[in-house]
Amino acid sequence: MRGKVVALVAAAVGIVACGPAWAGWPDDKPIEVVIGFAPGGGTDVMARKLLPFVEQRLGGKAKFVVLNKPGAGGEIAFAAIARGAPDAYSIGVVNVPGYNFIPMTRKTQYSTDEIRLVARVVDDPSVIVVPAESKLTSLAEVLAALRSKPGSVTIGHNGAGTNGHLAIRMLANAAKVEPNEISYRGTAAQRTDLLGGHLQVGMVSLSELPELHGTNKGPLRAIAILSKQRSPSLPDVPTAEEAGIPITMTAERGFAVPKAVSDEIAKKLEAAIAEGLRDPEYIKSSPGDAPVLAFMPGAEWQKRLDDMNQALRPFAEEMKAQEQK
Repeated sequence: MRGKVVALVAAAVGIVACGPAWAGWPDDKPIEVVIGFAPGGGTDVMARKLLPFVEQRLGGKAKFVVLNKPGAGGEIAFAAIARGAPDAYSIGVVNVPGYNFIPMTRKTQYSTDEIRLVARVVDDPSVIVVPAESKLTSLAEVLAALRSKPGSVTIGHNGAGTNGHLAIRMLANAAKVEPNEISYRGTAAQRTDLLGGHLQVGMVSLSELPELHGTNKGPLRAIAILSKQRSPSLPDVPTAEEAGIPITMTAERGFAVPKAVSDEIAKKLEAAIAEGLRDPEYIKSSPGDAPVLAFMPGAEWQKRLDDMNQALRPFAEEMKAQEQK
């Protein structure tokens, strides 16, 4: 009898010790936030500006530490999120459509089933940019050059499966052209090569051009936006559809945790992100993100991605077929 009592007491202690292990979150230690692109790009800048406001909402000793793990179109970072411990001290940012598209094209180091989406933060349309002194002043001129000589125009993107890469593939299919694609580890590298004359055209996101918003003046110039309608931030920049190419592509960014993270932590983080995004000081400090902020709860975002996968699958099959040739 005494043995049974001891066993029951031990079990109870184990439940008390293990059950609320998450209760100290996020005060126990800093939370590592993994980002799949180099410092200075849209994802990195968004996270670094927003996270201090999320810390305030979490309260206590909450502290985020950003860790950049660029490469493979975000796959390295997504894999790090999937392998994180269930204590939520290692979380990350996911970039759609790359996050859900890459596993459609090849075997990856992660599965989306291993990751729980917490909150979408932005929905950011792709923008086609050129150096200010470029002779290519419109999307029509880019397409005309490619029709005249296939592969004659270099167009940059941030890795296979990213929104920029898919946007270029969609553009090539719709316009029946073949650009010379150049893959980069992030928008900062694209910008460097554009300004240095080593890249003719860049495929970036609207939030990554805050210096152009309202004026479209500077060392770079936007010549088309891949959204359904013109952006209030770039009112003079036509949509691709206005150039006769009816395609749209946006980059969605948000936060995710390992699948085994508790509901309590996930909901706590989701609420803090939602509140941080509404903070007037955050909006003021992040002029690039302000026009594209689009909060969506994790469960709703996951349903959106499930629906999106149907539209992306044909492009995945096309990419696999090309690789097999």
